[in-house]
Amino acid sequence: MSEQQTAKFLPFQAINEFMLAEYRLHVLRTALEAGDKISPSTAARLNGSIKRHVQIPGFRNSLKAPPGLKLRHITKPFENRSDLAAAVLSAWAEVEAGLQQKVFDLLAARGWELLPLDADRTRLPGFFTRWPADENYDTIFAALQEAYPSDELSKDDISLMTVWLSMRLPLESTASEAPLPADSQTS
Repeated sequence: MSEQQTAKFLPFQAINEFMLAEYRLHVLRTALEAGDKISPSTAARLNGSIKRHVQIPGFRNSLKAPPGLKLRHITKPFENRSDLAAAVLSAWAEVEAGLQQKVFDLLAARGWELLPLDADRTRLPGFFTRWPADENYDTIFAALQEAYPSDELSKDDISLMTVWLSMRLPLESTASEAPLPADSQTS
C-alpha cells in the first residue's frame, strides 16, 4: 500500500471538537436512557465503558448511580476516552434508528462509501479524516429536508448521524471519495 493510500484516523473522542456542549449532553442523555431500544451487545459495550471510565463518588459501580449523576460524570470521560465515545455514539445511533436509515439511504444514493448499516463501527480505530469536497453538513441537511419534507429534522442529529455512518470527520476535502481500506470493511 503506497503512502497516499494509507488511511488517517482520529480517535472517536475527536467528535467533541464538532459538538456544542448542550448537544453533547443531549447525545449522552439519549444514550444513557436508551434502555431496551438498543441491542444487548451495544448495551453491554456502553455499560462496560461506563463502568471502566466513569467514576462517581459514593458508588463503587457507576452503573448503579442515578441517571442525573451518571450524566454529570460521563462528560469528561466522553471527551477523553475513545472507547466510551464510540459506545455512546453507537447507542445514540441505535436509538435514532429511523433517522439512521434515512441518512444511510441518502448518503448511499449520493455515492458515499459506507459500511453496512449493521456493521460494528466501534471496531474501527476512529474516524477517517477525508470528506467529499462537494458535500457538507448544509447540503446533506437540505437534501434530507427535500426528501422528507413532513419530518421535523434536527441539523445536529443529521450531522452527527452522517459522521457516524460515514465514519468521517470533515477535516480534509477530497475530489473523489477514497474507498475504505479492505481490512476495515469487516464488521
